[in-house]
Amino acid sequence: MEKKELRKQIKDLKKQHTTEQLDIQSKAIMAKVESHPDFIKAGKVMLYYSLPDEVQTADFIAKWRSKKQIILPTVVGDDIVPVKLDDSTTFAKGDFDIQEPQSEQYTGGYDLIIVPGVAFDRNGNRLGRGRGYYDRFLCNHTDVKKIGICFDFQLVNEIPTEPTDIRMDEIISL
Repeated sequence: MEKKELRKQIKDLKKQHTTEQLDIQSKAIMAKVESHPDFIKAGKVMLYYSLPDEVQTADFIAKWRSKKQIILPTVVGDDIVPVKLDDSTTFAKGDFDIQEPQSEQYTGGYDLIIVPGVAFDRNGNRLGRGRGYYDRFLCNHTDVKKIGICFDFQLVNEIPTEPTDIRMDEIISL
């Protein structure tokens, strides 16, 4: 199956679930993240601020932003620019209507990177939205543990891959 076709299939599957169902799944997935040994030991965690059709992360970020160093992506041009949250960080809608932190660029390291995706397969391959933002960012952080998170219907048998696609070390789903 081609990437475009797979994106459409996943979009259609999401429409079969209510917002409430996806919120319940999101809470369960984020509870798995919270109890994961790599998250527990991580001090610097890159997450993402979710779009409405992704595993919801806003409550998780609010809970952990004062306990761990949380870094969120912003989009500048064709690149992800990471920003560290602190107590005074505010948010504004950025490109693609994503809530982005308004603060200075983060240039340090990461202990864990949690990544969204349209779909994942059991080999850790990830299908994004098609612009390559995460692949360009992650290729500079190959030594950091990468965990993809998704709803159960986003796990598929096989994702078509290209040499520039960055594989996840692990997938957390239900």
